[in-house]
Amino acid sequence: MKYMLLIYANPSETPQISPEVQQAWIAVGEEAQAAGVWVTSAGLAPISDATTVRVRDSKTLVADGPFAETHEHLAGYFLLDCQDLDEAIGWAGKIPAALYGSIEIRPLNAAAQQRP
Repeated sequence: MKYMLLIYANPSETPQISPEVQQAWIAVGEEAQAAGVWVTSAGLAPISDATTVRVRDSKTLVADGPFAETHEHLAGYFLLDCQDLDEAIGWAGKIPAALYGSIEIRPLNAAAQQRP
């Protein structure tokens, strides 16, 4: 089953990207690849680069920034193909951002599970 692991962090609490921090991120990606569960992953640009689109009364509304003001921002994701939720939880705990932010785990819906 495919699970999206959404990485949330408060930018003011995120550690600087040191060689050690960078290596920790690389290591979890390489471990997931070696285990055969990695599908894809990526970090996201800061929310200052975000654009939100809404359609209301047939009009497209475009706004700078995220949909909601929060302290934690969506910073990136891992898409993993795990046997079950327990395995996905295990991988979420290995993501370095779990030490200072949070990882939300959501299964892909049934239609998305069928796609390659």
